Amino acid sequence: MKNVLPIVICLILFSCKEQKNTITKEPEMAQEVDSPKKWLTYEGADENAKHIVLISGDEEYRSEEALPQLAKILSKHHGFKCTVLFAQEEDKPGIVNANYNKNIPGLEALTSADMMVVFTRFRALPDDQMKYIDDYLKSGKPVMGLRTATHGFNFPEDSDSQYAHYSFNYKGDKTEWDGGFGRLVLGETWINHHGHHKHQSTKGMVAIGANTTGITNGISDGDVWGASDVYGVTLPLPGDSQPIILGQVMNRKGEYDESDVFYGMRPTDDEIATTNKDGKSLGDELMPVTW
Repeated sequence: MKNVLPIVICLILFSCKEQKNTITKEPEMAQEVDSPKKWLTYEGADENAKHIVLISGDEEYRSEEALPQLAKILSKHHGFKCTVLFAQEEDKPGIVNANYNKNIPGLEALTSADMMVVFTRFRALPDDQMKYIDDYLKSGKPVMGLRTATHGFNFPEDSDSQYAHYSFNYKGDKTEWDGGFGRLVLGETWINHHGHHKHQSTKGMVAIGANTTGITNGISDGDVWGASDVYGVTLPLPGDSQPIILGQVMNRKGEYDESDVFYGMRPTDDEIATTNKDGKSLGDELMPVTW
């Protein structure tokens, strides 16, 4: 019995030591949890790959879903490095909230970007984030705007932002910025819907002279067909803007079915629209396409 007692005491002490080590390790393990991922990065073909930054942030057209898919295609099939940014609340990093218009982290990626793709709607970002966009534009590098980018920014009238002139409806002292970012950079700001929104579709028709640019190689009238209407513009377009694809509004047959992604784009939907929802005549007028 005397020989067994020291062994029992040693076992008890060893057990207590193990328990103590377990307790002290738990806080260390908690500190090793990865921080939330605020943006996505798709690597390029090599270290010299051109860098494209894609900025999402709209409440209607699901840019936070479309741009990662576009980035995957650009990375996997064309070798570009791509960074995709998202709208999110400051206290909920990594959780996409397209309805929150005051924060898009990661815009510093524009400092190494070779191209910017913007798909935002009515954003009012803080000055430290807007500066990255402003600096990028001043670099003269290429920009592509999708759909709502024509009205991608909207600062309140009483805003003290240094970048309030980016607003889609800007009419201030900086006269060259009339119409904001959309008008000055992309060629047009928000004007109206050309066609009945969600009730008519739009065929893409190659503009006269556009076939000499190389952009429409392999594309014929009707090859581009969107389930939505297009945005109206003020004609003539400003500066040296050149339309490439024009939108021809088409009537849909049958009742609107939101779950049918091809609704309005079937061979039977072949009737050119003459009016939109307010009775405004459309005829066979064509609009430069901003889907």
